[in-house]
Amino acid sequence: MYACRTGVSRVLRQVDDSIMPLRCVFCGTRTVPPEQRICVGCYRDLPWIEKACALCGQPVTIDLQRGVYCGACQASEPPCQATVAPLLYEFPVDAGLKALKFGRRLHYAAAFGELLVAQMHRLSPDIDALLPVPLHWRRQAVRGFNQATELCRSISRSSALPIVSGVTRRRATSYQTGLAAMERSRNLRNAFVVSKKPAFRHILIVDDVVTTGATTRQLATALLESGVEKLSVLAVARAA
Repeated sequence: MYACRTGVSRVLRQVDDSIMPLRCVFCGTRTVPPEQRICVGCYRDLPWIEKACALCGQPVTIDLQRGVYCGACQASEPPCQATVAPLLYEFPVDAGLKALKFGRRLHYAAAFGELLVAQMHRLSPDIDALLPVPLHWRRQAVRGFNQATELCRSISRSSALPIVSGVTRRRATSYQTGLAAMERSRNLRNAFVVSKKPAFRHILIVDDVVTTGATTRQLATALLESGVEKLSVLAVARAA
């Protein structure tokens, strides 16, 4: 029965590809297997971060030994045990994420979601749930979706990890764009509420971009206070 369903699914994908073939979200070129929504050329040319602090994901200029972190993390250790953000927040990644969030181009969510799935091996294998960074209900109503939730869907389908509920953003904070690090932290203070302790030990927080880390820090703090043991972060991009 499983083989039959798999065969039918393969045929349906082939029919769908013949009618509406996948194209690269960046250049529009028709992709061919094993390519999916980003062609090999564009994938290679993306602004990959070669060296980064394992705790906060901040790009660094030298290789850091295991257990050695950037100066900012040494001065104030973040509440998350790891952050993976493989790309710099610059063109064409920034344009794609803005098109997703503000232009409702949801095909970018599928493409960036595939990219995040390929990064899961860099994180601890004991992660047992996913948490998209919550939007305030008014902002989500206007936008029509939460981009972090859309990114989580690809990861959940690939890994079978559940998506956590019961965590909300209780304050409609101002947009973080243009704010300095301290202003971002003040803007997000007490912004998140955990209505009940999640029944998971190690939650992976998923977002589109990490700028100063203020959002994930405040969210992680709320989760730790609720009794969650460990937290990690996975994002598409990191601002330098």
